[in-house]
Amino acid sequence: MTALQLLSPADKDLGGGFTVRRLLPSAKRRSVGPFVFFDHFGPATEVPDSAHDVRPHPHIGLATVTYLFEGAMMHRDSLGNNQEIRPGAINWMTSGRGIVHSERKPEQLKNETYTNHGLQLWAALPVAFEEVEPSFAHTAAADIPALEVQGAKVRVLIGEAFGVTSPVKTFAPTVYLDVQLPAGGPFELPALAPELAVYVVDGAVSVDGTDVPAHTMAFLPDGGGAMLKAAAATQIVVIGGEPLDGPRYITWNFVSSRKERILEAGADWAAQRMGHVPGETEFIPLPGHPFGVQEPNVTTTPV
Repeated sequence: MTALQLLSPADKDLGGGFTVRRLLPSAKRRSVGPFVFFDHFGPATEVPDSAHDVRPHPHIGLATVTYLFEGAMMHRDSLGNNQEIRPGAINWMTSGRGIVHSERKPEQLKNETYTNHGLQLWAALPVAFEEVEPSFAHTAAADIPALEVQGAKVRVLIGEAFGVTSPVKTFAPTVYLDVQLPAGGPFELPALAPELAVYVVDGAVSVDGTDVPAHTMAFLPDGGGAMLKAAAATQIVVIGGEPLDGPRYITWNFVSSRKERILEAGADWAAQRMGHVPGETEFIPLPGHPFGVQEPNVTTTPV
């Protein structure tokens, strides 16, 4: 039997003391299915004077996928979309040729104390769709299929599993599940896609006999499923899909199959040619490195 590849997070400070656990990309693994980026934030207590807002910043060549377990977040983008993100909903923003967005504390919560906890993933767009028109799609929690499977509570956030299909539209076959495993009994995860990974949100799980602690990602053998067991109630997510249709370069907030496109996007952002979020004047400036060199440093992980 092939040994499971396990990946532990690297802590990343996004500013203001707001730290996330970053699993992808890493030196050990760059992607699983279309997903090239995986951040787990919280549970974090937000207080009235906390400054964890993410100022306007750009993206190309990817889709951001935001999912909350607790809390709230206000999405605004250069297309004029304003959407409060709440637990259980899937928010899919296609950057394509370029979009600018901010993520801030909702106005009605600015004087409140609450908990924020969730995940943000990036899905690299297939080469044929890297330059599509940008867009934003919100799928409410009530519209996400939920069912009980082998004693576990499963929400099919994206893709198809256990006979149900998520309404979230994607550009390539993609799987994203939120699974609440009960204590005790086994849970058989079928081979839902050519590439799959299991991430333990809290608790611990055994994956084909290998112990996987909280905040750890286990990559399953290509084309395979797994038998999962949890000694206590455990929350996991399952991600994956079809492999990428070629290598991707990831530099700052940009993903592309072409190095020169990364540099072009950097020049566009530096000149403020990528659009603006209506009503906002702040923005995150282009970092001097790696864009101050002839070729982008493609080993740089996003910030």
